[in-house]
Amino acid sequence: MSNTYDVIIIGSGPGGYVAAIRAAQLGLKTAVVEREHLGGICLNWGCIPTKALLRSAEIYHNMENAVDYGLSAENIAVDIEKVVARSRSVSGQLTGGVEYLLKKNKVDVIWGEAKIAKPGEIVVKPTTREIEQPQNTPPKTKLGEGTYQAKNIIIATGARPRVLPGIEPDGELIWTYFEAMKPKSMPKSLLVMGSGAIGIEFASFYRTMGAEVTVVELMPQVMPIEDIEISRLAQKRLEKAGIKFMLEAKVSKVDKGSGKISAHIELKDGATEIIEAERLISAVGIVGNSEGLGLEELGVNIDRGIISIDEYGATNIAGIYAIGDVAGAPMLAHKASHEGVICIEKIAGQSPHPMDKSLIPGCTYCNPQVASVGMTEKAAKEAGHRVKVGRFSFIGNGKAIALGEPDGMVKTIFDEKTGQLLGAHMVGAEVTELIQGYVVAMNLETTEEELIHTIFAHPTLSEMMHESVLDAYGEVLHK
Repeated sequence: MSNTYDVIIIGSGPGGYVAAIRAAQLGLKTAVVEREHLGGICLNWGCIPTKALLRSAEIYHNMENAVDYGLSAENIAVDIEKVVARSRSVSGQLTGGVEYLLKKNKVDVIWGEAKIAKPGEIVVKPTTREIEQPQNTPPKTKLGEGTYQAKNIIIATGARPRVLPGIEPDGELIWTYFEAMKPKSMPKSLLVMGSGAIGIEFASFYRTMGAEVTVVELMPQVMPIEDIEISRLAQKRLEKAGIKFMLEAKVSKVDKGSGKISAHIELKDGATEIIEAERLISAVGIVGNSEGLGLEELGVNIDRGIISIDEYGATNIAGIYAIGDVAGAPMLAHKASHEGVICIEKIAGQSPHPMDKSLIPGCTYCNPQVASVGMTEKAAKEAGHRVKVGRFSFIGNGKAIALGEPDGMVKTIFDEKTGQLLGAHMVGAEVTELIQGYVVAMNLETTEEELIHTIFAHPTLSEMMHESVLDAYGEVLHK
């Protein structure tokens, strides 16, 4: 087997493995270098296993409230060991699926840690990291240590949790999402630093499972990147579920005790409050894995850990590319996958459209779910748009009431002059599935007129999308 390739991709997450498959489809001889797990963080420690955990929490919540549906359920209990085992099983199944897809597309997998010796050449050494999932341990028959040549090298190494000085995770009392995803037992109390998607999803999971949860957020709103109106509705629902929020506050110091932590919280007015909890989850962002690849020696431009790229993933050094989290925000799996396809198609001599980051949807899978695409109302106004804003509440939708999910809202923002859909924001049941309708509409440059004339099936939650558009133009029917 030759050690020379058209493309070598470092990292097999949603960016890396999708890029590899697309490269193989286009006839490029391709290999992927992976040091730990096929599928990367998303399939093994992020998107997929967290959704499995949240699904268990959702079912538990519904069982607890069975009486609301004319049902009864007794002796309901959480077996956290089995909940985690199911989550890990789901992860393992999908990781095996990635292995199958790479094999099917004749993509070689090189196991180990890669370093770019020079443009066109990488050196792979055995991984120094402990592999926690035995089913993913590379068979000895796979490619490994050695020197490999490639006309094009794509860095898709992802990101890791950001660590704050003095509040370093220890795996016992202070967790990152790694430890939060596989607790040995359920903590009775939990402090979460950060109210982004990761922090809020874990806060929602642990609260549903019975823990007392407090979330500390530096910014003045929960989920700071979301539309303020949606954020406030989500906060209200989360507070109703029992989650406590401390906004415009930060954890300045953490003292460790026997089986608990004491967190010193600096408040907006300068006062300090001390909160005790059995565990603390640090969810204050992530940083790109750009170290140890030889990039600095090669002169690749890096800004605060993020590799600088053009609209097709190219760095300032010919033949070296970067995609996904290591190439910057938004740090989302679906952005990484799409970025990988664009990069490969450009390498193959095609003419792909550069990514429009304003059309990338964002989803938070807490209860209630939050989803959005495009500009918030505030951002649209700051950009100089005169806007028309539509709103429709879940309480006006028959399917939502039938589901027992009457709390939530769909919000749409249009340019008054052109009718362009500038943004859409949702909070409530299944909005992470609904948002794609607006994403498609925005990609097709749909106007309000076309959306108004679109027929939505009844009874569905999607009817609220239609009503929100109608509301923006004074034609709402069920409000």
